[in-house]
Amino acid sequence: MKNIRIIVISVILMNFIHCKAQVYPLNTWTDNVPQGAYVKDLNNELNQFTGVYKASYQGNETTLYITKAEHIIKEAINKSYYIDALIVRYIVKNSSGIVLQDTQNNPSNNFRSIRTFPQENIVGLYYPGTNCGVGYGTVFLFKINANQLKWIYRPQGKIFLNKDEECPGNPDTKVYLPVTEDLIFTKQ
Repeated sequence: MKNIRIIVISVILMNFIHCKAQVYPLNTWTDNVPQGAYVKDLNNELNQFTGVYKASYQGNETTLYITKAEHIIKEAINKSYYIDALIVRYIVKNSSGIVLQDTQNNPSNNFRSIRTFPQENIVGLYYPGTNCGVGYGTVFLFKINANQLKWIYRPQGKIFLNKDEECPGNPDTKVYLPVTEDLIFTKQ
């Protein structure tokens, strides 16, 4: 009984502390965000990008699954805070319908929004890359209209120091995402 009371009191205190967290608008510079704060999508800037989108490029079909995640933890140097962000999972299939890459069940390969530009209807996302971080970089999505996004992917790449260096686990280090600019994705 004593343990139950302690748990109930702890939950109430955590909720009280959570409700008192300082709320900052999306795009607040991270240096200005204190420990435990919440960077919230107050103007629903991220909502316009959510949905399922498809595009074809060089014989492959890429499907993006874009969702908005609220109140996710963000770890920064010497602090952590909460943030609303877009999360992008994807599937790439070749012209025969064979799946080349599917990140729906692998959260380590998900894109995550890092900045929005509301006046231009643009969101910038960080992509951690495929196996061993190959292809990590930045993706920009431009909202063209209610059903279309323009895609720009700028990989930073990752180079293995020598030919004997390997990627543990899955040795596939190919980047299957469309490395291009101005590709149009259509909402499904």
